[in-house]
Amino acid sequence: MKKPLLVLSLIMISMIVNAQEIVLNLWEGTPPLQNDLGLEEKAVEEGIIRIENVQIPQIEVFLPSKQVRTGQAVVIFPGGGYHILAYDWEGRDFAKWLNTKGIVGIVVKYRLPDSKSLTDAKEVPLQDAQRAIRLARHYAEDWLIDPAKIGVMGFSAGGHLASTASTQYDHEVDRPKDAIDALSARPDFSILVYPVISFRDASAHSGSRRNLIGENASQELIDRFSGELNVTAETPPTFLVHAQDDGGVPIENSFLYYDALNAHNVPASLHIYPKGGHGFGFGLGKGPVAGWRDVLLDWMEDLK
Repeated sequence: MKKPLLVLSLIMISMIVNAQEIVLNLWEGTPPLQNDLGLEEKAVEEGIIRIENVQIPQIEVFLPSKQVRTGQAVVIFPGGGYHILAYDWEGRDFAKWLNTKGIVGIVVKYRLPDSKSLTDAKEVPLQDAQRAIRLARHYAEDWLIDPAKIGVMGFSAGGHLASTASTQYDHEVDRPKDAIDALSARPDFSILVYPVISFRDASAHSGSRRNLIGENASQELIDRFSGELNVTAETPPTFLVHAQDDGGVPIENSFLYYDALNAHNVPASLHIYPKGGHGFGFGLGKGPVAGWRDVLLDWMEDLK
């Protein structure tokens, strides 16, 4: 498949290939809805890698060996309350694990709405998420991906972004478009791990809501970014996992989204574990919740 000269130029500048790992900038030049203020990204490693103030959004693509590829790909959004990205704990580590199962893992370093460089901060994470999904489809042939088997996976606030990408995949803002924008941004399936879903008071994760839409957001904005209110019959099949003792994001978030999916006859699988807390990631050393990934793989196998 031939690529437009403009896209080839972008890739030659922004692609790093290291064995089966590829890094691509999401956008050519300054990303949309952003001013170039010379701000710098910050990455801190304290047990996990935390990234702040993303200025150059990227995808990091992990490819399994050709012999074991299933054709599935998962676009991964790390959590962090829309303030930081838990980039390895809820990103790279899962992409590498998916590789062992023959699945392409694509980690998104998306822009965070508290950056001073953004001109319409609330729109930017979704914009980056849509672009990442479209890039996965654009390179599907090169990366041996079935373009009809591209899902999203999000943790905590990243789960909110994944659910927003699953319910508002057609949402657009006024900006210059290129050939990649003609591709669908709809995920084929969605994996939501202890997700933030609702911005309504009873279930809201106040930090994520404040960072994305502000302290005194209108009811219209609160409803727009409450995933349970935006589910339709076209929302992709969804896998949800949450711990009952989650003290960070109330378990009601997963209940609300599951109920909305069920009401619209969207295939959904909800898994609740009594213990695990918030941010359990792989769940290692936390009892039965450590088995949630095996359940996920069975669900993904059934999607085929």
